[in-house]
Amino acid sequence: MSVDNSKTIYSPGFQRALSWRAVRLWQRNFDIFIRLWRFEIPSYVLEPLLVLGIMGVGLGTYFGISLGQNYIEFIVPGIVASYAMYAATYESTYGVYSRLEWQRIYEAILATPVSAEEIIAGEILWAGTRAAMAGGAILTVSAVLGLVPSLWAVFLIPLTLIEGILFGAAGMIFTSFVPSFYTFNFYYTLFITPMFYFSGVFFPLSSFPALVQQLAWLAPLTPVVYIGRRLATGRFEMGLIWACLYVVGMVLLLVTFAITRMRKRIVV
Repeated sequence: MSVDNSKTIYSPGFQRALSWRAVRLWQRNFDIFIRLWRFEIPSYVLEPLLVLGIMGVGLGTYFGISLGQNYIEFIVPGIVASYAMYAATYESTYGVYSRLEWQRIYEAILATPVSAEEIIAGEILWAGTRAAMAGGAILTVSAVLGLVPSLWAVFLIPLTLIEGILFGAAGMIFTSFVPSFYTFNFYYTLFITPMFYFSGVFFPLSSFPALVQQLAWLAPLTPVVYIGRRLATGRFEMGLIWACLYVVGMVLLLVTFAITRMRKRIVV
């Protein structure tokens, strides 16, 4: 994409992204979602609820958890966090690539006062919003079914927003490198799917070998699941501080890199 736009070429990255115009980009995506929400809901609500039912009711008959919970209650925070991850990742990979390469939406936006950094920030914010929507929907249904024992669980919604920003930025970074639409298969297969199974979503990390436990904490989903499970049960411990610091640090690092790297892909 070739755009002769000096305002985007010399603007300072992170500072330039912190603008009200980034919210306008978010609003554009939100307005489209409002038009199509009836078709969007089944894709990111019914599947996680189906997984929750199959794993919680089916597999749950064979497992017991020693934290005063039945198995289906144990996996609710993990399902909320993991499908928030999927929602944010889809928006920042397939969604962004489509708007960049096929629809050429960013090329048109750059003809306005909106900069490349503001486009990226708006997309990351939208990925976080989609994550919060997905996580909030699953959490609401789980609460109605009596699977959320603590009122602290309401803070899972802002947690999924922050998580969505994290994974939105990670997805944008990968999108900035991909040569084709099909390359995203590697990202999902080698990065997203392993986290789904090894980040404590379905089983306590203590049930894994020591090496797997250590590697699991390198994955951004693990501390999110850890925090979410403590919020869902109302059981707090010192480890929460380190998990929160890890998540915040990853957000700042990935967002900064995403703005720097994706800008080179948008403005060529």
